[in-house]
This record gives sequence, C-alpha cells and structure tokens, in this order.
Amino acid sequence: MDFKVVTKNILEAFRAADVRYSLIGGFALGIWEAGRSTVDMDFLVHRDDLDKIGKIMAGLGYECKYKTENVSQYVSPLKVFGEIDFIHAFRNASLEMLGRAKEKEIFNGEMKIRVLCPEDLIGLKLQAMKNNPSREQTDRADIETLVSLHREKLDWELLEGYFKLFNLEDLFKKLRNE
Repeated sequence: MDFKVVTKNILEAFRAADVRYSLIGGFALGIWEAGRSTVDMDFLVHRDDLDKIGKIMAGLGYECKYKTENVSQYVSPLKVFGEIDFIHAFRNASLEMLGRAKEKEIFNGEMKIRVLCPEDLIGLKLQAMKNNPSREQTDRADIETLVSLHREKLDWELLEGYFKLFNLEDLFKKLRNE
C-alpha cells in the first residue's frame, strides 16, 4: 500500500464530504511515535457517515468485502491502494473517542490527519485483546510502548476506566506503577 497516496485521497474525500473520522491502528501508533509495521489503514468513523464513506470508497475504486453493524472492510483490486478497515462509532464511548481525537501532521508536515489520542488507542487495544486472545502479545507490546512514551501526559483516570471495563485492573496497576 502506498500510504501517502492513499492517505491524501482519503483525507481529501473525507473533508469534502464532512466525514467524522479518526485514524486508529498501526499507522496511528506510528504517529504517536510507537511505530509498528502495518499493511492496511484503520479508521474509527461516525456511523451516521457510513453512506458517505461507501460512496467515497466506491469512487476511489474500493470494493466493500465485509460489513456489519460494528465494522466494514474495503479492498482495492490494485495492491498499491490496499485495504482500509472502519470501526463504526455509535456507542457513547466510541463517539467520545472521536471527540477527543487530535489533528497531527504527517509526512513531514505535508498533511494533517485526525488520530485517536494514546489513551483511546490503548482502550481499543484492550478491547482487541479481550476479543481475540491470540493478539495479546502484540497488543500488549503496543500498550506498553504508548505508556512508556507518553506516561507523563496520559489521562490515567480515563485509562483506568478502560482497564476496569475489560477486567484488566492488575495490568493497569502494573503499568501505572512502573
């Protein structure tokens, strides 16, 4: 996937259609200096914008391969444009995440993109660990990296709520006390 070209295309279309979005996943981790290789792009998007997103993705040549109430996946037949996954925000917690997203510069200041704050990325990582225990090692490493890099600026109260939600209070205590 050519991340620069795909990001430019997606952001221009999102802005033109006033799509409420935030970058998540591996690319977002890199923006927060917790770099990890990734092969796709992931976004949290407001559920009310899904029709707009469907039109945007079709217009960019992507095919919807999978869609449920919670997620959708679009794949381009051209490898250079890759795969883009969307988590649909409609519950209070995910809508609040969208509201807390920060605009960050990428590609040496050539573009700006909305990206979830580290606390909310950690919350999604905790959810992923609970939903798919085979991801625990990777997601836990991502969490530990984000905490290590941003410890002094983190909203520990928000984080504690996420860890409690997924019954991971012991891991929270360990990370908080390191």
